[in-house]
Amino acid sequence: MKKSDQQRREFDDIGLYIKSRGYGGMIIREVLDEKGWKIWTSTPNSTAHEALEFMAQKDVGALVAVDKDGNPVGVISERDYARKVIRIDKRTKNIYVHEIMSSPVQVVSPDDSVAECMSLMTVGHVRHLPVCDDGKLIGLVSIGDLVKSLISDQEHLISQYDKYIRGSS
Repeated sequence: MKKSDQQRREFDDIGLYIKSRGYGGMIIREVLDEKGWKIWTSTPNSTAHEALEFMAQKDVGALVAVDKDGNPVGVISERDYARKVIRIDKRTKNIYVHEIMSSPVQVVSPDDSVAECMSLMTVGHVRHLPVCDDGKLIGLVSIGDLVKSLISDQEHLISQYDKYIRGSS
């Protein structure tokens, strides 16, 4: 069976697809309540080596690069390091965060939906979104965090259907 252009576009934008199926209504504030609000940062002028050591120490896959005022200016991830360092003809310890971070950074609000954020990630080809409230950095969500919330939504829905069916028989 062939998919229509609309169906193909809908599936290409996973956020739109999820929303059209009735999932992804949870908001980012709820995701952060579940995963925790702790956020780890770096500066654009830190070395990539320092950032990677810090990620390993904190057991995280990404840091938000912030300017002197604490505003997010990029995201540096293990993936950025793995994919971009090879293109730079420098010794690893002489590469700076600003040279390999993903920038400009797309930020989201704690009141944005999971579906909206998945859409931003899909369209922007990013795996991490800093969360800001009133201009202040308050968290970071990853694609993994959002997928977990979708699975939780689905498990809850299945549980509700199960209760309804059992109550009806």
